[in-house]
Amino acid sequence: MTTIVAAEGFDEASLLQQLASLENASEHPLAQAIVVAAEERKLSLLPVADFVSVTGQGVHAAIAGEQVAAGNETLFAGLGVSLPVAAQAEALRKEGQTVLFVSIGNRYAGLVAIADPIKQSTPQAIEELQQAGLKLMMLTGDNSTTAAAVAGKLGTAFEAGVSPEGKAAVIECLQSEGWVVAMAGDGINDAPALAKANIGIAMGTGTDVAMETGGVVLIHGDLRSILKARHLSQRTMKNIRQNLFLAFVYNALGVPLAAGVLYPFTGLLLSPMIAAAAMSLSSVSVIANALRLRTMRL
Repeated sequence: MTTIVAAEGFDEASLLQQLASLENASEHPLAQAIVVAAEERKLSLLPVADFVSVTGQGVHAAIAGEQVAAGNETLFAGLGVSLPVAAQAEALRKEGQTVLFVSIGNRYAGLVAIADPIKQSTPQAIEELQQAGLKLMMLTGDNSTTAAAVAGKLGTAFEAGVSPEGKAAVIECLQSEGWVVAMAGDGINDAPALAKANIGIAMGTGTDVAMETGGVVLIHGDLRSILKARHLSQRTMKNIRQNLFLAFVYNALGVPLAAGVLYPFTGLLLSPMIAAAAMSLSSVSVIANALRLRTMRL
């Protein structure tokens, strides 16, 4: 959390305390940042009742007898709470920060801004993925201004303001165009898209539901691991083709010999002992070749 601005009639400490109490019931990464900020300021969390999470919009609950809500413009439009700080929020978004509005007692109480810094390894990972011929797109439920600021730094296409169902719909559209789609995500909102993609890649630093949905889990949440996973899959497929060749070549040579195909011309028959040894050697060759994957460097 980088910025907290309390509206008139509210103070920052009380605003953060109620907001952190609300977000403590959420699994969203933004919620974790707010709770950490409250803990750093040694603010105690309050009991929460009737907690409701509105997917892609925000959360609201009853705290100390008052209704507290936090989320984006869509959430507050539904709650009937006006937000008079559009210019201030837009300025923060242009810096790549995510803005979260807060209301207490159905009154606008302030906003917080949360920055998710781009990891140092991410630009390199994206560049290498693009050089490998992959088409990259950032799908986010965040505001288009924030998304444009981040995507501009990374050099990727993007779609902003996308709901969890919308992310899955984008993937389905790409698949209908003939693309094989891999989706990397770490949050609850990414789970439908992870399930819909041909390859779901979950970040080990994300939520449990994302990791359960993804077919591949990157333990450290580093995008360079996608390159490693891709390289490993390519080597694995190459190894499988080699194993199929090794398995079939013994049979392609041994079965005709055992059937006596050369007997009319040379009088040669394959001894059962030699045939058994050849079959065993086939299995040993396949296993030995597969074990070579253990020594590959990613």
